[in-house]
Amino acid sequence: MPIEIGQLAPEFSLFNSAKTKVNLSDYKGKNVILQFFPQAFTGTCTKQLCTVRDDIGRYNNSTAVVLGISVDSVFTLAKYNEEQAFNFTLLSDFNKEVSATYNTLYSEWILEMKGVSKRSAFIIDKEGIIQYAEVLESAGDLPNFEAINNKLAQLNP
Repeated sequence: MPIEIGQLAPEFSLFNSAKTKVNLSDYKGKNVILQFFPQAFTGTCTKQLCTVRDDIGRYNNSTAVVLGISVDSVFTLAKYNEEQAFNFTLLSDFNKEVSATYNTLYSEWILEMKGVSKRSAFIIDKEGIIQYAEVLESAGDLPNFEAINNKLAQLNP
């Protein structure tokens, strides 16, 4: 079932690229931007995450925390983070549970890969309510950063 605007964000716990467990509830009282991406080291995923990295000041100024989520292992994400110098947390959904909960899994992706996260963006407000939801069917498309930024501005008048 798709995640809908206005619903309580499903709680989750995932390991970050430094092998530390992170819970969504750790960020209660802050706006959270979830950026799901299919695979580390691919062109569009790197463009998506570098766009966030290069605009991190906007998110920090709006008291928003960015969490990047993929089904890559923590080891892959650590290397990716090292190479790209991301200034936000990357989380491994290796068991695909969070991607399934947020309804962001491809049943089949390129090269017969199954269960890869769809490129998606969600904004969760300070009370844990979904305020923005975008799930892209085409892995070649980027999230609508303008819409994300506009929604953040509305949440931080």
